[in-house]
Amino acid sequence: MLELRHIGKAYASGRQVLANLSYTLGAGEYVAIMGESGVGKSTLLNLIAGLDVPDTGEILINGVAMSSLDDDAATRLRRKEFGFIFQAFHILPHLTLSQNIALPLLLNGASIERAEPMLDAVGLGGRGHHFPHQLSGGELQRIAIARALVHRPKLVLADEPTGNLDPDTARDILMLMRREIKANGASGIIVTHSHAAAATADRVLALTKDGLHPVAPAKVANAAAPAVSADSHHSG
Repeated sequence: MLELRHIGKAYASGRQVLANLSYTLGAGEYVAIMGESGVGKSTLLNLIAGLDVPDTGEILINGVAMSSLDDDAATRLRRKEFGFIFQAFHILPHLTLSQNIALPLLLNGASIERAEPMLDAVGLGGRGHHFPHQLSGGELQRIAIARALVHRPKLVLADEPTGNLDPDTARDILMLMRREIKANGASGIIVTHSHAAAATADRVLALTKDGLHPVAPAKVANAAAPAVSADSHHSG
């Protein structure tokens, strides 16, 4: 599904943040990426999403190099195949919640009937007529997640998707993301500082200056255990 070939990227200041990074994400795989602040996690996600371009290397989607696509073709690919959940929610203020969620369906010429069930799925059923200014930050985050999943994308990219959510809601949303990714045979990447969030992925990778490295499941589970234990009264 996704192949990174020798990706390099430097900040405008000249500091190298990613160097010679290679990785392949297969169809149906769901991985979490962790790492220290400033190591380049969000930068990597932006490169994969096509919101930025690498200084060196190549990003391929289903064997097609992103750099080989013109702007229109790249836009069509992202619109149909990608689902984005970024820290800046990018919810359109002049649209209702239902309209925001339905936007990817409209852009892809699909039926919008799935918008209301997705609103229910993120715990905001019955509020489709509300506008973004009437929501809290956590509620806006849930709308962003619903919008990213509604058109059944083949690649879900999530940057700290539960950062504004309480532990119970976070767990419910993470399980929703996992179910949607698996049900649609999609691939997913979640960038997170939360071990509890990372533990919901199939495997966890640590991003360092030397590239992406597997993290032992036991290490992730042990780090996540206090948060899970604290929430164990809630069935999710």
